[in-house]
Amino acid sequence: MKRRLYFLLPDVNSTRETVDELLLAHVEFGHMHVIANESISLDGLPEASLLQKSDVVHGFESGMIIGGLIGLFAGFVVMFFQELSSLGGWFILGCLLAGTAIGAWVSSMIGSDVRNTRLKSFESAIAEGQILLMVDVPNSMTSEITRLVNKNHPEGHSEGMEPTIPAFP
Repeated sequence: MKRRLYFLLPDVNSTRETVDELLLAHVEFGHMHVIANESISLDGLPEASLLQKSDVVHGFESGMIIGGLIGLFAGFVVMFFQELSSLGGWFILGCLLAGTAIGAWVSSMIGSDVRNTRLKSFESAIAEGQILLMVDVPNSMTSEITRLVNKNHPEGHSEGMEPTIPAFP
């Protein structure tokens, strides 16, 4: 299982040095994600994707649950009033699957326009010009990576870790 570590760094140079040190510590480039405000150029740094910046994953998960429940309820209501006993469970299953798919799709589209709620605590620091570095590492490496960054970059600071990272992004 992996954990996501958060580090706030003051500038691009410090972020580049940190990324290089993490690469030397065997952290893959694709497991690092950088977020900064729009005025900062992140050329050559592993910029966070839409999945890390937005609430697509949360929207997808919520939409699946809510859409599935609505589809299930709608299937039972139609079965009750239309007496579709010949279709039975297949109709309800179809409504459940359709509701799940539509709910997930609509909610993920909405979530793509919403900033990631997990990053809300970092918004003011990013707006001030600091750079957020997210690093996904195995549980066994969390303390080693945190020590490495804190030791080599006292100008930055560790902002903790997420208990587990989503498997989807």
